[in-house]
Amino acid sequence: MTMAGLNDLALGSRPNGKTLLTAEWLVAHEGDTHVLIRNGELVFEGNRILYAGRRFEGDVARRIDLGAALISPGLIDLDALSDLDTYTLVTDNQPGWPRGRIWPESYVARGPYEMYSPEELAFQKKFAFATLLLNGITTALPIASLYYREWAETTDEFDAAADAATALGLRVFLGPAYRSGGAVVDDSGIFHMRFDEGRGLAGLDTALDFVRRHHGTHGGLVNGLLAPDRVETCTQTMLERTMAAALELDCPVRIHMAQGKFELDMMDRLHGTTGPQWLARHGLLNDHLIAPHGTYASDRDVALYAEHGVSLAHSPLVSARMGSVLKSFASFRAAGVNIGMATDTAPSDMWMNMLVGLIACRIAENSNAASSADFFNAATLGGAKALRRTDLGRLSAGACADIAIFRLDDINMTPTVDPITTLLMGGNGKVTEAVFVDGRLSMRHGQVHDFDLVAARQQAQRQFEGLVAKYPDRSWRHPPVEDLFRPSFPLR
Repeated sequence: MTMAGLNDLALGSRPNGKTLLTAEWLVAHEGDTHVLIRNGELVFEGNRILYAGRRFEGDVARRIDLGAALISPGLIDLDALSDLDTYTLVTDNQPGWPRGRIWPESYVARGPYEMYSPEELAFQKKFAFATLLLNGITTALPIASLYYREWAETTDEFDAAADAATALGLRVFLGPAYRSGGAVVDDSGIFHMRFDEGRGLAGLDTALDFVRRHHGTHGGLVNGLLAPDRVETCTQTMLERTMAAALELDCPVRIHMAQGKFELDMMDRLHGTTGPQWLARHGLLNDHLIAPHGTYASDRDVALYAEHGVSLAHSPLVSARMGSVLKSFASFRAAGVNIGMATDTAPSDMWMNMLVGLIACRIAENSNAASSADFFNAATLGGAKALRRTDLGRLSAGACADIAIFRLDDINMTPTVDPITTLLMGGNGKVTEAVFVDGRLSMRHGQVHDFDLVAARQQAQRQFEGLVAKYPDRSWRHPPVEDLFRPSFPLR
């Protein structure tokens, strides 16, 4: 055995032989629960964990002592932003709908167009994937906006996304988003839905082609996902075919629903009921389905999630930032709904999301109705259950070697009594020291394999500014950019 440090390992590759990690704290998995072990030891070889416990008795090739840190299962993000976050533009510029969030009929009449080049679409996914690794996220289901797209996502960009995930070493569930329709607003400010079912079914065919080619490839790093956009943008036929295909291919389906008043009103206008109840009416709820947000779910909707095994993807930061909260994490859990966590915004900081979620739940319930452990469970075991993967979200023999290492001695951290509570209250993914995905060292000390993050951040800024310049094209009545997005204070 050799004594080694993280810097002795090659970034982007798996270490040869058995590697033992030890730290002040280890989150191991026993039976059906996580357990905390002081000065625990984790051993992995290749892409599998061999041991997680107090003391390993066998021989190892190397031992790495991480000191004041937590060895944790990698975090699972069920709705991970994979573009440059445009929601920041409307955080203080409300309402959002006349500022590019809903297409005006005049833009539709002229013909929607792709506002990013293929190269820009590929870049932003790779950049986003790298930032997920920086925050200790090892499994991600990417999500991107369709507002700046001609209609839906394409196979080519997701082929590039699969390549990016493989190059960086991130486990992903991927598939191009598709839809049958979209909201438009006329010149008087009235909202309508425009449907083209043929185009929606063609998008489904594109997604199925991608999933069939990529599901379980690259050693299991790349997996298929069917991603119909939002419940109000889908037709019954398209969703029926989606669910049938998901069962055939054994892949998850993610559809956004119960997420806002616009959707609630539009579903009532179109179908006379809520999104979850409409799907239930047609037998389209099952345990392959992941439903982000749920902040506008009724008690009946929640009961349907529990009855049919639907998983909630909870993204409290992006919801709370715009004034809505889940009602509540504790009540969904008490009803029997499986809850996984999601970021769905920048920064892709899961610890910050867990903290906001905990605060929002306690305010909604006016009690200590949920704990730090509940949210950590959601970010690990809940996400794994949503994906129906018992080899993810836990550190135990036979599980995938998806490991995140979080520092506990950062100058901004409080002294540690319980490491989970300390990290959650710290609320900061920047204490992520290293990440292994499938046994490969994918991130160390803020660096990822073969990708210059400093240069990438500069490119992201230029790309974002180019997109913002096009906003008047798809904004209601087409005002200039300076009228769409006003600065926090007057510019001089």
